[in-house]
Parts: sequence; structure tokens; C-alpha cells
Amino acid sequence: MSMRIPRDSEHDYTEDMAQQRRDFASTQTATSLSHVSHYSIDPAVTAGNIENFIGVAQVPLGLVGPLLVDGEHAKGEFYVPMATTEGTLIASYNRGARLLREAGGAKVTVVDDAMQRAPVFVFDDARQAREFGVWVESNSAQIAAQAETTTSVGKLRNIEQYAAARMRYLRFNYTTGDAAGQNMVGKATFVACEWIAANYPGIRRYMLSGAMDTDKKHSQLNTLHTRGKRVIAEVTIPCDLLQKTMNISAAALYKARAINQVGAFMAGSNNTGAHSANGITAVFIATGQDVANVAESSAAIVFADIDDDGNYYLSITIPSLIIATYGGGTGLPTQQECLNMLGCNGAGKVYKLAEIIGATVLAGEISLMGAVLAGDWVTSHDALGRNR
Repeated sequence: MSMRIPRDSEHDYTEDMAQQRRDFASTQTATSLSHVSHYSIDPAVTAGNIENFIGVAQVPLGLVGPLLVDGEHAKGEFYVPMATTEGTLIASYNRGARLLREAGGAKVTVVDDAMQRAPVFVFDDARQAREFGVWVESNSAQIAAQAETTTSVGKLRNIEQYAAARMRYLRFNYTTGDAAGQNMVGKATFVACEWIAANYPGIRRYMLSGAMDTDKKHSQLNTLHTRGKRVIAEVTIPCDLLQKTMNISAAALYKARAINQVGAFMAGSNNTGAHSANGITAVFIATGQDVANVAESSAAIVFADIDDDGNYYLSITIPSLIIATYGGGTGLPTQQECLNMLGCNGAGKVYKLAEIIGATVLAGEISLMGAVLAGDWVTSHDALGRNR
């Protein structure tokens, strides 16, 4: 007979209930939970972040830096907390940070900001769906007013439209302040859709999401149109510095980039760079982001060039960086400490965090590419990773 996990409808976020569930899990699985049960947080603070709380999964936390960032919101040197179980990762990002610092820092810019919910409306035929699209355009102000009744922070920026068969897909684009905003825009769009359904005749039905928001899934649409923050990090590295620090030439790096572009294209990759998901994931875990959003955030466009003096220009565009400095997992005590280390805790800090993450990713890109070409990739894993 299956046993139900212990719960208390009124007092579930207590140490007593956590202990009951640990005892239950230990009995059911014949497993000791001595490490899971060691934590410094009060179970009460996890309400809204997790259900059936039993303890914590401890991920090693390392430090990278100083990372020199030339942003519009993040300026100066930062020490970046990164949570990972991959040996060599921190060492590699640290080496990249040193190279960026000696090159004058990473210039980082947030160029776009949008979070989506994409409902679909179904009609009798394509002509009715087309006429509905015209009505949506002419009533966009009223639709925005309805959506924004649910939030003091979210603002409906615009509505994209896509036609297929007898459906009209609407992609609502919002700004969401310092929150990642998926739940915020879902609620706002629901209210807007209910108003639309009540005021436009002939709609057979609608669904709140027709999957064109591609929540927690990569899509080419997000790469082109942005989901979350669109961040561009760039640097020009003097050729002599590259040779001294990485033991490679700018010309060799540039040629390798061209070859990798072809390989990424043939593979159908969503990323023409080396491994931006590594840095993004490690910072996400440390700072309380929704780690599933790495599915979108890992997309990247890398571009390289050599100037007339032989110096190496490198940039990475992250089109769908979904982050928050307020709400969700950012409010948990450990994650609060990590955000405070970066000066990114609370309101008005999300663009600053985006710029720091952009610079961190750039550091990892240049370090790994350099290691691959210089022959350090395998040997570093032998020395620092699980192969040692």
C-alpha cells in the first residue's frame, strides 16, 4: 500500500513537519539524510518557494573575481558567487575575469527587456481571425489598461500577432521591473483575455498560452525578439595581452571562431559560443533564479573580429536572460547573501545583475576558447576535475 507524504494544512513549514518528512523518506527509501537535514534557514521562509520541505541540497559555492564591468548600471569590480559541481569551472571563469580586467573590463549593455504571455484565439475561419487582429490593434490601449489592473509594476509594451489556420496568436510583451515576471504577466494577460472575450463576438475559445511564449523552452522567436533581458557584453583584447595570458594569438582565436560558427550551424545549435549555460546556471543557483529558465537564457550569439592593429574584439549577445532581484527564490537567506555580495539585492537592481552576468559569461567564453586552442582544456580537467 502506498504511503502518503506527511503534510499539515496549517503548519506545514515548520521544523517538526520537515523532520516528519525526513523520517518518512528515510523509512521509505532506507536512506540516511544526515546532510540534507543540516541547514541554517528557518523552514518558514521557504513557503512559496517549495512544497514538502525536507531540507537543502548543498551545492558548492565558489568565487570569481575581481571581474571588471563597464556597464550602465554595474560599474567597477565585482566578486561573483557561482554554485557548481563542475571542477575547473571556477578556475576557468577566474582566468577569463583576469584577462578582461587587464584588457580594461567588459563593456556590457542591456538593449531590450520583455516578458511574454502568448494566448491564442480560435475562430470559425481565417477571415474572422484576421478581423479580430484588426480589432486588437485598434483597442490595444483598452487591452493594456485591463492587463495593468493586476499589477503595479508590469506594463504592457506591445502585442505581436501571428496568424495560422483559423487561429490568431497574440504575444503580449511586458516590462516587469525587478521581477522575472512569468506569473505576473500570466495573471495580467488572463484578465486582458477575459475582457477581450467579453467584448468581441465570435470567439470560439481561447487558451491563455498557445505556446508562442515558449516558457522554459528555447525558441528562435525569443532569440530574435527577446525574452527577459537582452544583454550584450563585449571587449577588445590587445593581441600581446592575449598571447601573454592565454598563450594563443588573436588570429588563431579568430579562425577558430569561424570554424565553430559552421559547426554550430550544422548542429542546429541555439548558441554559437562555447558554454554560456555554465556561467549562467552557476550564478542562477547562487542568486536564487529559476534555474529552468536556463533553457531560454542559454541561447547566445557570439561575434568576433580583428582590428587593423591585430587586437581581438569579442562580443556575446544573450537574447533571453530571465532574471530577478526581487521575488521568487531571490528572497531566500543564502541567495540574499549572494545578491548582497554583488550589490544586486532588491528593487532597481535587475539591470545591474544582468550586466554582471553578461560580463561573467564573456569571461567564461574567452577562457574556454583559449584553453581549447592552447591545449589546456583536457589537462585542466585532469588537474582540477573529477579525472584527477
